[in-house]
Parts: sequence; structure tokens; C-alpha cells
Amino acid sequence: MKSVFKFLIGTSLVLSLFVNAGVANAETAPDVLVKQTADDVLTIIKNDKEIQSGNQQKLYAVVEEKILPNFDFDRVCRMVLGKNWKAATPEQQASFQKEFRSLLLRTYSNALGKYRDQIIEYKPMRYEPDAKNVSVKTQILQNGAQPVQVEYSLVKGANGWKVYDIVIESVSLVTNYRSQFSNEIRQNGLDSLNTKLADKNKSAGLK
Repeated sequence: MKSVFKFLIGTSLVLSLFVNAGVANAETAPDVLVKQTADDVLTIIKNDKEIQSGNQQKLYAVVEEKILPNFDFDRVCRMVLGKNWKAATPEQQASFQKEFRSLLLRTYSNALGKYRDQIIEYKPMRYEPDAKNVSVKTQILQNGAQPVQVEYSLVKGANGWKVYDIVIESVSLVTNYRSQFSNEIRQNGLDSLNTKLADKNKSAGLK
């Protein structure tokens, strides 16, 4: 599943859809938010020559500013670690949140770097006005390849809609990472997982 997920996340440009945290608010419909923010980030990518030429640090900066603020990291980390979250010390939890955030920064930057004029289609959605959890379904069209189905799970909080999972061709980001991390924790413990994540993040130029 790990290799499949990496392939899908790389080819579908999932990260381009959640940017510009200033736009997100509780009054904006989640599907409208996705469309507005996608247009914004794709414009940045198309017009930035440094990004087009593969400037990794510039990609990191875009993801840090435009994408990560739109994730409910506390919820994501709790879901990814599952029962291991409750068993962890506050220090271990804080370390995991830091390193997992950097992992997503690396992953999403790689996805942004693969943008090559793909077309995003947004599927109609309906939800109740008082709904707290919704799914926004899209598909990404690519020349010479089958469309990639991408579904975004969002939760509504005090600061508006936040992403807590992405499902690409039926593969959940949360489930995928939970499977990977639980194996490492079971074999070597949470401290080992945090250390390995930190090492990979440092090798990619992240502190």
C-alpha cells in the first residue's frame, strides 16, 4: 500500500487544493472553498519560474504558507496514531506532531512539483447547513492516463473548515500512515518512529 499511495499522491497533485488559509471560514461552502483555493494555488505554480524549475525551498515555503494552515493537525495526528496517541507522553505527542507536519510538508511539496497542467473537476455536493463533517469529491484529468478520484474529508470548527483526511482512489492518507506507523511503533516504539521521521526531514533540508 505504501508504494501505491506514494504513486497516487504524486500524480494527483492533491495538495494544490487546500491553500490560502485567509480564504477559509465557516461561511464558505466547502466545495466552493476547494474550487477557489485550487484556482489560487495553480495560478501561483504556473507563474512562478523558480517553482517550475524545481526550487525545492520555494515549494516548501508555498506549502508552509498556503496549505498546512488548512489542516486540523491535532485531529489528524490523533487519528494516525490511534491508540498509540493516548499511550504517548506529552513530549512524544509534541515530537510526533512536529515531525509528521514536516513529513506532510515534504510530501505535498513533491506533489506540487509534479504539476503539469492537469485539469480538476468538482463533483456536485449537498450537505445540511448544520453539518460538521463533509466530503468534497473531485477528479483530476491527465493526458494519457485515467482520471484520478480524490476525496477530501473536512471538519467544521471555530475557525472554519479544516482538512483531516484525503482519499485517493480509495486509499486514505490517515489509514495509510496509521498502518505504516503502527508497525514501526509495535516493533521499536514511538521514540524510534519520531527519530526516523526527524532524520528523513533533516535530510530533506527541514529542521
